[in-house]
Amino acid sequence: MKDVARIVAASLALGGNEILSEVSWTVHSGEHWVILGPNGAGKTSLLALLAARSRPSMGTVEVLGVTLGEGAIRDTRIRVGLVSDSVSGGIFEGERVGDVVLTASYGTTSRQSEPYEAVDTGRSDALLEAFGLVGLADREYETLSEGERQRVHLARSLMSNPEVLLLDEPAAGLDLKGREELLDALAHLASDPASPVLILVTHRVEEIPRGFTHALLMAGGRIKEAGPITEVMTAANLSRVFEIPIDLDHLDGRWSARARRN
Repeated sequence: MKDVARIVAASLALGGNEILSEVSWTVHSGEHWVILGPNGAGKTSLLALLAARSRPSMGTVEVLGVTLGEGAIRDTRIRVGLVSDSVSGGIFEGERVGDVVLTASYGTTSRQSEPYEAVDTGRSDALLEAFGLVGLADREYETLSEGERQRVHLARSLMSNPEVLLLDEPAAGLDLKGREELLDALAHLASDPASPVLILVTHRVEEIPRGFTHALLMAGGRIKEAGPITEVMTAANLSRVFEIPIDLDHLDGRWSARARRN
């Protein structure tokens, strides 16, 4: 297996505060990771390093063979898909759903006069179908539910055929139906051998899709545990990271957790 990302003793300081501290982690091809931890653990900051949108204050971060600060960062960003609030906030009012997905071919969020080749429209149509969005293609983006919007962003993030797909709390704010539809879509993606490496940030174990292979637990800007998901996801590990006694269940490929009652 080749290294998709390699982080060695990386720290990140912002405004005089250390957000990440001596983080070391390697992601290989074929793996699908969930990054789990409480609010303020440093999960999103770690994702920003992988997305080549931030550079470490110390240490080394290598993404798809390119070391941050030494290689072509713009080219690396094209090879890494990202689903986050920072992307969704850039969609212009009145944009059609089909165009929100299609315009990722040019790295824009608005349909202008640029021409699109048949390969672009074909891929866009296929992604709309894959995520159950064909019937919404002509709808204006702002009229969609939160769950529908997240599936649009998931389809959009795959337009450039990325080698890595980063998802920053994609289920946040969704109702039960929207969450389950999104998690089903991610589980389907994880089951496809041709899919990119998936790295999902969340702080809820219930939001881990089926088919994810590895887990990383964070707290206080440090990695506490990392490895195969069935080894890392234990009640003892989660209790230590979230600082509360936890009971953990694993049923039919899904996880659930609750505070332990004495």
